[in-house]
Amino acid sequence: MLTQTQPIAGRLLISEPFLADPNFRRSVILLAEHNAEGTVGFVLNQPSSLMVKDIVPELWSADFPVFFGGPVEVDTLHFIHRRPDLGLEGMQIAPGLFWGGDFTLLCTLLNDNELQKEDVKIFLGYSGWSPEQLEAELLENTWMVSELNQLDTVFSQDQEAIWKEVIIDLGPKYAHISNFPIDPNLN
Repeated sequence: MLTQTQPIAGRLLISEPFLADPNFRRSVILLAEHNAEGTVGFVLNQPSSLMVKDIVPELWSADFPVFFGGPVEVDTLHFIHRRPDLGLEGMQIAPGLFWGGDFTLLCTLLNDNELQKEDVKIFLGYSGWSPEQLEAELLENTWMVSELNQLDTVFSQDQEAIWKEVIIDLGPKYAHISNFPIDPNLN
């Protein structure tokens, strides 16, 4: 169980297999912040049909996919990265993983092709919970919580496999869930 005093950096939320909410069906959410004001995270495995250059015209050569970070403030852009060595900085949310930073520098690095898709993930909107809302959902078994065991999972380009991989990483008790069909009526 998460508490407001427990650090959540490096933790993932995994939706239960038959969650009805289409915003979070078979989703893996990277939790970025959890405090008395609530919780913020980003859905890692829901790409949109947009590229970053479609949203930010100054990024003319940025063929990077934009992900649906969640249903909150979908008119905002957020990014996570693992390249503080390039000066992007940001808030460290796990060892080697940062949220936000210098957006102007990000644009320059993207236009100069100095970043790879495995270095940065860009989101429209975010996932958010009011104080104690996430704890209540955890008690209802809406979510499973996992440590982030491999940083490559965050930046994986195989979106279909992320949910399954994270479920399997939870151990034998949960591994069978990874094979559940999306529609239980097909079983």
